[in-house]
Amino acid sequence: MTFLTFRSMLEAALMKKIGILFHPKIPAAEALARDLAKSLARLEASAWLCSAWDEGEAKEKAPGTDLILSIGGDGTMLRAARVAAPFSIPILGINLGHLGFMIELTAEEVRDKMPHLLAGEGWLDERAMLEARLLSREGSFHALNDVVVARGGRARVIRVQVTIDGEPLTVYKSDGVIVATATGSTGYSLAAGGPILHPRAKELLLTPISAHLSLATPL
Repeated sequence: MTFLTFRSMLEAALMKKIGILFHPKIPAAEALARDLAKSLARLEASAWLCSAWDEGEAKEKAPGTDLILSIGGDGTMLRAARVAAPFSIPILGINLGHLGFMIELTAEEVRDKMPHLLAGEGWLDERAMLEARLLSREGSFHALNDVVVARGGRARVIRVQVTIDGEPLTVYKSDGVIVATATGSTGYSLAAGGPILHPRAKELLLTPISAHLSLATPL
């Protein structure tokens, strides 16, 4: 697993191509996306729209994009991060979901804030990400929150061998193991007894799920 981070500086002069990802099951999300696209045109910025659930199409449109707007909740933000990560595109979250733990703006605020953001009056909050690869298939997966190796639908204990930089750490005998970033430290890992990390921390958490006669403490 490796770290990925968003672009390290806000390049306001290049904020001319904006991607808008929306939650397809929230009618107000697509309506807001189309409304924002019209507003961006008036601000001399182009925009492309896509359902956040169609990551393949979004990744095809992403090259050259300067900013992605994520309209929905935290789940939409996680999908947007998978689209943005390979291209180091900053993301701005607009909350139409429930919790909105990672979301910066409400739907009411975004129309007033957008001209200021395009003018460079914003900041970048960098977060560490995970890249996971399966030996059984090509390609990799990106995650802003966590990667879980678990037993699946069968009720049985599994053994997960963990190495760090090629050095063996332990073999977990458990229902599974959560590998979480700082962003993910407040999600599944927290529910399984893990600690909360500062949002900008680059450390990783290893949190076993119901460990049995093996290391049970989060690291």
